[in-house]
Amino acid sequence: MAKKNKVDFDTPEEEIIYVSRAELKRDAKELHGLGADIAGLSKKQRKTIPLNDELIEAMELADRLKEKTEAYRRHLNYIAKCLRLAANIEEITKAVDILKNKHAQGNVLFHKLEHIRDELIEVGDNKINELVSEYPELDRQRLRQLTRQAKKEKEANKPAKAYREIFQCLKQVITH
Repeated sequence: MAKKNKVDFDTPEEEIIYVSRAELKRDAKELHGLGADIAGLSKKQRKTIPLNDELIEAMELADRLKEKTEAYRRHLNYIAKCLRLAANIEEITKAVDILKNKHAQGNVLFHKLEHIRDELIEVGDNKINELVSEYPELDRQRLRQLTRQAKKEKEANKPAKAYREIFQCLKQVITH
């Protein structure tokens, strides 16, 4: 007679996490898009991304294949598979996002500098002192001079030469 296994209901088992097929497909599609983004980058940009040896070889082959061919699409599927097996997918995703969003980051910095410039003109010495304490490379005397000139130009409806110069001074110090 066959021996029956006893099931012990008192011992806690690991919780099984159910992942739907739709979620698996979304993840696969996301990795396929990430692979396509990486393949679309230049070789120089790809060197900044922490790719393993298998992915580096796959990217080199992707460079040799012509885009919009069936072979290229299948190769992107292979790249997505390699990405699924990669241990550092978060690092890769973060590096690609940084490379793709450099323009947006530049715009944010540009708007930040404009905001600081407008505050300098409105507030005056208090903001200048705050900036000089944060960025000691700034020339306090030059900033005071330029803010006074910008206020005068604004009141007299003259061209905003000092206004632009303030921006350039801030840009030189804050971005470097």
